[in-house]
Amino acid sequence: MLSKLPHVGTSIFTVMSQLAAQHQAINLSQGFPNFPVDPRLRDSLSRWAHADQHQYAPMSGYPPLLARLAQLTQDSYGRTVDATTEVLVTAGATEGLFATIQALVHPGEEVVILDPSYDSYETPIVLCQGIPVRIPMTADFLPDWERIGNTITAKTRMLIINNPHNPSGRVWSKSDFEQLEQVMALHPQLLVLSDEVYEYITFEQKHISIHHYPRLWDRVITVSSFGKSFHITGWKVGYVIAADPLMQEIKKVHQFLVFCVNSVAQAALNDYMDFVDVQELGAFYQKKRDYFRNLMADTRFELLPCEGSYFQLASYRSISKENDLEFTKRLVTEFGVATVPLSPFYKENTQNQCIRFCFAKEEATLAQAVERLRKI
Repeated sequence: MLSKLPHVGTSIFTVMSQLAAQHQAINLSQGFPNFPVDPRLRDSLSRWAHADQHQYAPMSGYPPLLARLAQLTQDSYGRTVDATTEVLVTAGATEGLFATIQALVHPGEEVVILDPSYDSYETPIVLCQGIPVRIPMTADFLPDWERIGNTITAKTRMLIINNPHNPSGRVWSKSDFEQLEQVMALHPQLLVLSDEVYEYITFEQKHISIHHYPRLWDRVITVSSFGKSFHITGWKVGYVIAADPLMQEIKKVHQFLVFCVNSVAQAALNDYMDFVDVQELGAFYQKKRDYFRNLMADTRFELLPCEGSYFQLASYRSISKENDLEFTKRLVTEFGVATVPLSPFYKENTQNQCIRFCFAKEEATLAQAVERLRKI
């Protein structure tokens, strides 16, 4: 059988999590928390599970939740969006990314991806016969605007950006967005798909969103995640915001991909937003970041800057000359800690002897993991 995705195998996240389970290792690889969900959200889910909320939700989303998301966008970024035409609840951020690319990228059109990059970007481009063009970021994991400017042409349909950035934890500056505006002014056909799933998890520097730039709104699609914000990755609920003409096309794909999203989960999330303040997430995760970094100071790893997300990059140059896949596998088998190598985030599997830790874990888990890492 001729494969439509001959280059695609099992994701590195699945590989490392399976390896962790096989060796009973502490799993700091895959990006999911291991602490309990807020009881108020759990109780809300239980109430709606016992209510009459088990049939299809409207295709775009549960209307009260759509209204809340429009208000959240206004409160967070000062952008007014129409809840009925410019907001779409999706089956996780991944479905939002997939539906957007399928709807807006045509065969032969190029899509620029900045490496290292999340592995869900390229596949939907290939499936719609677009052309993924992957270019490296700077050595410190920030956008290389000279290279971006030289890469985008009249054939480029879309630029995918990710801020705060997975896997590096870096965040964009005001200067980065000013340069993005300049690039878009030069290329009127260009759309931007802005992956902002970690938008509320930033630390010393407050998150700057593409929502802050009104001149770009008509050409931007943003993707957000309840899973990341509320520690419920298994619920697979996210949302997309885009101007009405773009959203009409995205909805055409969404309705035939999943039609609608879990109705009980949407109702529970709508109620929960009465109680939760997303602006407090940064402080919550900063404590975890600082705790983990302080523990790691006694190891041989060199920690790189972490300004957002719940990921911490670390260099192992002073420990080993192994490639990162070999090194991370040895961490599991010999030391009982699972992490993620950085090379799979690059088209060419670039080796820079860095690995990624997820610190969205209970303190006891982090302490136990670092105790093992100190033995390296």
